[in-house]
Amino acid sequence: MLTRFARQRGFTLVELMVAITVLAILFFLALPDFRTWIQNTRVRSVAEALQNGVRQAQAEAVRRNRTVVFFLTNAEPGIGAAAATNGVNWGMHTVPVLPDEDPEFLRGGAFSDVAPGVTITGPAAICFNVAGQQATIVAQGCAAAVANYDVNGPLGMTDLRRLSINVTLGGRTRMCDRDKVLSATNPDGCPPP
Repeated sequence: MLTRFARQRGFTLVELMVAITVLAILFFLALPDFRTWIQNTRVRSVAEALQNGVRQAQAEAVRRNRTVVFFLTNAEPGIGAAAATNGVNWGMHTVPVLPDEDPEFLRGGAFSDVAPGVTITGPAAICFNVAGQQATIVAQGCAAAVANYDVNGPLGMTDLRRLSINVTLGGRTRMCDRDKVLSATNPDGCPPP
């Protein structure tokens, strides 16, 4: 038999409002850290996309037995796109072997789609020869040298990671943290300049 005064289960309106208020306070306390985490994730995404693009260009040079150019550009990636030192897009194409041959566009992408506000500072182009090593090709704007692409978050934000993609003369491509020095205790640090 049921009693007339059965106990009701659930939350009262006051308990619900207190819980929502506590959650709102916690959310606003965590918001600055959350913004920093999002921007660090964007920096990391651009750095990984850049590193993957460089490695793809190197692999295509070896696979095709042709010199391949990896380049940054501010235009739509393609054969006619001009290489730009701090471009927001990237592309890769082959270098013609014969004078009457046209270069072949292989692949391209956009960094601004991955992470708006993240900037890249580095050389406009890197050329890879058939052995996967850097090559100097003046006509393509490539000079064989250790290349560093610095990836930075939006200006004015603090506590952001500063990553760099290093490409050696031999073609070794590595991502590192510019705020750390490479050592046995910091394997993710950058080599000293």
